[in-house]
Amino acid sequence: MLFSSIFFLGFFLPISILSYLSTPRKYRNITLLFLSLLFYAWGEPKMVFVMLFVVITNYFSGILIAKDYRKIGMCISILTSMGTLAVFKYTNFAYDSFTTLITELGISYSWMSIPRIALPVGISFYTFQTLSYNIDIYRNNIKPCYNLIDFATYVSFFPQLVAGPIVRFTDVREQLGSRGTNLDNFASGIERFILGLAKKVIIANNCAYIADLIFDLHPKYVSVGSAWLGITFYTLQIYFDFSGYSDMAIGLARIFGFRFQENFNYPYISNSIKEFWRRWHISLSSWFRDYLYISLGGNRKSKYRTYINLSIVFIITGLWHGASWNFIIWGIWHGLFIVLERMGGDKILEKTPKPIQHIYTLLVVMIGWVFFRSANLEMSLLFIQNLFGGLSTDQVVFHMADYLTVHHIIILSFALLFCSPVFPAFRNRLSAYMVEHTYIEYIYYVCLLLLLIFLIAAETITTFTPFIYFRF
Repeated sequence: MLFSSIFFLGFFLPISILSYLSTPRKYRNITLLFLSLLFYAWGEPKMVFVMLFVVITNYFSGILIAKDYRKIGMCISILTSMGTLAVFKYTNFAYDSFTTLITELGISYSWMSIPRIALPVGISFYTFQTLSYNIDIYRNNIKPCYNLIDFATYVSFFPQLVAGPIVRFTDVREQLGSRGTNLDNFASGIERFILGLAKKVIIANNCAYIADLIFDLHPKYVSVGSAWLGITFYTLQIYFDFSGYSDMAIGLARIFGFRFQENFNYPYISNSIKEFWRRWHISLSSWFRDYLYISLGGNRKSKYRTYINLSIVFIITGLWHGASWNFIIWGIWHGLFIVLERMGGDKILEKTPKPIQHIYTLLVVMIGWVFFRSANLEMSLLFIQNLFGGLSTDQVVFHMADYLTVHHIIILSFALLFCSPVFPAFRNRLSAYMVEHTYIEYIYYVCLLLLLIFLIAAETITTFTPFIYFRF
């Protein structure tokens, strides 16, 4: 079930809010758990049992860890969370890679055919939440949650279930036990949700239209200018698509009394790759920092060990995003520049003008997105070659002018504008003005309501475009 779908907006969300508000406070987690399981089962009726298996097993693992069975409990948690993720997400990839290899060696593999395994939506997110929970217990950072309903609600809470952000138990433990619902939280949650929906419907979906047109063609048919246009639109699409979803998730959580950490902080204004990863998908990058990088030794040993640790983290970051060589190369690409900056590249960057730092960062990020978007590694390399004029122009039939309509120039302009913190600055000034002129507040919320109506209408007449991170 998509947050941007008519069914969710017109039926599931209103019913959920009414059900939640009409439930006595001490039973509200039961209501949220039921709604979350219904939300997940709506599109994944069989896979909901996979999630419940992970939830229940990790619940008891946490208790075992706290009851002096630390290693047994931690091993069960790792085997359950990572084992489930490995089976469902990486079996097909491992099988395909192996059969490709033995085919190249001239060996038949027809005798070892296996059925394809479907990927449960959100499995990369909820397995990381359960694992971080038990690691925190193992490190004595938190005590276990003995209430199964509360723990299951934490893992399966529908706003963040299928595409994050990855929520730490430490961030919501007190809120699971006691949280209030007031008009200010409700209004700010609705506002955040609508603005996130606008990012998705108005900007991301329109950027996707151009990006898909260009990336669906063989690179040899696309001019250099069109190739740059395609990767520019995809760079904007993935940011507004994913940050829009995160805004919607944070807004929905606020409606139900929860405060989630921010997941994006305008990553495209970064002046280094290190800074980019402090601003992009913050819940994931901080997860890998706290639970993998530090476990590997972080920077506490030799500088060469630090470089190896960083490389491992980014290879696994790429693999977390998807079971394909494209994602692994994407992780290696980012890891390479993180290591180079750590080796002294950051000192060189500091001596260069800010615009050069910014161009360098955007160039690295945009080239990385080619691997993220292309169908396979061969198409990725051809597309990058085309970006720098490395392909023959004899067969080019699509040029930049073929895609740049007035409509998409306007979308591009707004997208570039909102990549910077323009709206928060505007909202802060508006809030200060509202204090003295209360009627402005009413006008603002009427505009939000009209925007919501427009977005719902747009969703009914436009082509279905799923969130990019749903496939992870």
